[in-house]
Amino acid sequence: MNAIRLTDVTLGYDRHPAVHHIDGHFEDGSMTAVIGPNGAGKSTLLKGIMGLLPPLTGAITLDGATCGDIAYLPQQADIDREFPLSVLDVVLLGAWKWTGPFGGATRAMRQQAEEALRAVGLEGFGKRQIAALSAGQRQRMLFARLLLQDCRVILLDEPFTAIDARTTADLLALVNHWHEERRTIIAVLHDFVQVRRNFPQTLLLARETIGWGATAEVLTAENLLAAQNMCEAGDDRAPPCRRSAS
Repeated sequence: MNAIRLTDVTLGYDRHPAVHHIDGHFEDGSMTAVIGPNGAGKSTLLKGIMGLLPPLTGAITLDGATCGDIAYLPQQADIDREFPLSVLDVVLLGAWKWTGPFGGATRAMRQQAEEALRAVGLEGFGKRQIAALSAGQRQRMLFARLLLQDCRVILLDEPFTAIDARTTADLLALVNHWHEERRTIIAVLHDFVQVRRNFPQTLLLARETIGWGATAEVLTAENLLAAQNMCEAGDDRAPPCRRSAS
């Protein structure tokens, strides 16, 4: 069963493609690392799956699901750390699909948020302002929000970048637990050792697909060199994709 299918998908900005004509699928319950050089289109692909970026060509199909069934963790750089919110407030944002944009959190939701903070090692942090947190603590907070969302598909964009080894190990354990629960996990990563140890499937991107399948078969020296060469040869000033204009 396919949780997400990509059919001739091109994604980009101002009709200039960042990833070209991707075909393939993420199976229900799979755990896939998305890797590739800088500028390969990895984050762009997640935004397309999330519905934040409409395809220039092709279609992204969610099997029996909607965007509300997808939890998305953006890069830490995309998060306003100075916004005056408490840790508990941020975690409670994970309940938006039940409360709506103007609804208030119930006592049960607050209890669930506190339990989520406890699960990620932030018990007692609920009243702290997010500006007072370290990078690792912020990431634990955002994983607690994912727990509250309780979605069948989880998208993670560089979830372990710039955080300490203990936090990385704790959050990887949580990701592996989600995998055991048969949730579909797609994570943009850079650490090949981490990928080989924890992610059974890998998608190697370099603006287009270099390899997609079992991690041991995709992470080869030949594929990695091809990805690097393809990204270096890419031209951000190239004209709009011809097929996208049809």
